[in-house]
Amino acid sequence: MKSKAAENCQKLHAELTRHIVGKEDVLRKLLLGILGNSHVLIEDYPGLAKTLIAKTLAAATGCRFSRIQFTPDLLPGDITGTYVFNQKSGDFELRKGPIFTNVLLADEINRSPPKTQSALLEAMQECQVTLDGKTQRIDKPFMVIATQNPIEFEGVYQLPEAQLDRFIMKLHLGYPDEHQEVQILRNRLARKSEEFDVTTVITPGQLVEMQNAVEEVYVDDSVLSYITSIVRETRNHQQIEVGSSPRGALALLRLARANAVFDGRDYVIPDDVKSLIIEALSHRIIPKTASWVRGFDPKLILEEISRRVPVPRVD
Repeated sequence: MKSKAAENCQKLHAELTRHIVGKEDVLRKLLLGILGNSHVLIEDYPGLAKTLIAKTLAAATGCRFSRIQFTPDLLPGDITGTYVFNQKSGDFELRKGPIFTNVLLADEINRSPPKTQSALLEAMQECQVTLDGKTQRIDKPFMVIATQNPIEFEGVYQLPEAQLDRFIMKLHLGYPDEHQEVQILRNRLARKSEEFDVTTVITPGQLVEMQNAVEEVYVDDSVLSYITSIVRETRNHQQIEVGSSPRGALALLRLARANAVFDGRDYVIPDDVKSLIIEALSHRIIPKTASWVRGFDPKLILEEISRRVPVPRVD
């Protein structure tokens, strides 16, 4: 019998796929990142529904939604907010920035310099913001969905490794096939509007309960050793200069447990881990210089590692 968390996962996935055509697997993985109580980076070309996915997720979960369009002149205070002097009261009052929300879309995050990007770090890690020495908590659930365009090279700043490491996974959407693209046009004709009528299928409180359910999933020691072996292989590979840190192992563990919840299980199997290696680790490895010259593809390297590390047998 499936758990309530699994049922809510299925309802949420069904509502997302009702509006986002042909991206069932990507949307499932996005939800795993959210179930893992973390943040997701989406890298792909313009016009592939990155913004739509974030807005639809917020609407379907009844969460508050904010969008920050990252630009070169964006300041950290534009994200976190600042204290403003109130002439009537004679005191400084906090004017909260858009980061105080449930679902934050950090659009084209690599268009702002590292100082501005780093304004997200404390919130992503600790779910809080420190302003003028005072700590302000951010209500749960809190998730950052960041996007970046892989073909923009002018006026962009590469994300610092420390910030990349805060994203539990990195996703790519890809173009729809011909049938899916026709269906997108059919859906637009049927709606007779650019707006989407999204149904709220769960509440923010239920989403937090789903995230809490992930912490109750059992993980056998053999699966823990399997995760560790995969991560350690990234540090020993001949094409990789810097492999994944233990945070990568923790991310893979959280995603595997979330996958178990999505499938209605209270235990992790090795396939939960194996199916998410690329998404969890591809942005956590740095290739050697010679590998860049030859055309480094982290997906191929991680697939090789996945084949090399023995899969444990769990009874």
